[in-house]
Amino acid sequence: MSALRHDALAGRHAIVTGGARGIGLAVARRCLAAGASVALWDVDAPVLREAQQALAALGTVTAEVVDVRDEAQIARAASRSQERFGGIDVLVNNAGVLGPTVPAWEHTPSQWRSVLDINLTGAWLCCRAVVPLMLARRRGRIVNMASVAGKEGNGLNAAYSVSKAGLIALTKSLGKELASSGVLVNCITPSAADTDVFAAVPVEHRDQLRTVLLSRVPMGRFVEVDEVAAMAVWLASDDCSFSTGAVFDISGGRSVY
Repeated sequence: MSALRHDALAGRHAIVTGGARGIGLAVARRCLAAGASVALWDVDAPVLREAQQALAALGTVTAEVVDVRDEAQIARAASRSQERFGGIDVLVNNAGVLGPTVPAWEHTPSQWRSVLDINLTGAWLCCRAVVPLMLARRRGRIVNMASVAGKEGNGLNAAYSVSKAGLIALTKSLGKELASSGVLVNCITPSAADTDVFAAVPVEHRDQLRTVLLSRVPMGRFVEVDEVAAMAVWLASDDCSFSTGAVFDISGGRSVY
């Protein structure tokens, strides 16, 4: 990976949802390396504490137990960041789940709603809480972590694919609405990373899913979480100044549009 400017986010405060592991943890680490203070939001309290301890030596890190489906929890956590750091400069909507690995007609209604509530509505609720705070200062960056599945649709992952397609659309709509405000909104569409997300896949399907996903990537490997994090931090920085409502692909050649 190329070196990141150590001051790219100097003096900025970033919130990273789903920040206790995987891509979210990598994004938080990159934000700290770029000079930002970071608030980790995650629903898993024990893992969240471990992540905060692991990152503490890199800079100022706070941790908030937040279920992104809960509007009140989001509001309280955003208010605490606003009060402690004087503003929120960056929101990375990374919290997400894979959901069931079954044909679309075998999703239960509760499974379907749960995936959309976390992956899509959760991101919207976070934007709803944070955007007015950014507008008051006429500056901010929102980075939504979508997926190449939102562009192409993954078989056996309908709810996940639909939620990520919706997140792409939310990015485009919000980007247009905020285009002249100083708040930029973009999203990233990675191909699969070899993270804990696979733990949610039944053991009997796990190796098959890995094989199928890799077969779609011309570069023949999973994306590294640090590669996604590097793109997220660039989108969060002032170096990204004329892109909003945009979709940034990082799929090893799987998606070329």
